[in-house]
Amino acid sequence: MFSHIMIGANDIERSKRFYDAALAVLGVGEPVRNVAKTGHTRLFYRHDGGTFCISEPINGESACGANGGTVGFKCTSPEQVAQFHDVAVAHGGTSIEEAPGLREGSMGALYLSYVRDPDGNKLCALFRP
Repeated sequence: MFSHIMIGANDIERSKRFYDAALAVLGVGEPVRNVAKTGHTRLFYRHDGGTFCISEPINGESACGANGGTVGFKCTSPEQVAQFHDVAVAHGGTSIEEAPGLREGSMGALYLSYVRDPDGNKLCALFRP
């Protein structure tokens, strides 16, 4: 359904350090760096048919987290959910909501963890057993 997801970053190098570490947990390698004609820098992380992008805002205004928005990353195990959370927090992220773990609900059993990146974007690590 999606070709890519792009979020804003106020400090592209800080965001790169954060996402290099957090996405490495999922097996994602180094991003492709691109400087647009407008001069703003973008990073493209490609993995498993998808692309996750970080960009300095093209309009020159500050990047901010989307109110109500969440970017979910697919994990392969409950342990990977917890590791994503712990690595993200160790690299400048903030743990939010409940501790990583199993949630039972109308969507069935899910292993989840939630963090905010250094710019306030809400991220979810998810494993469906």
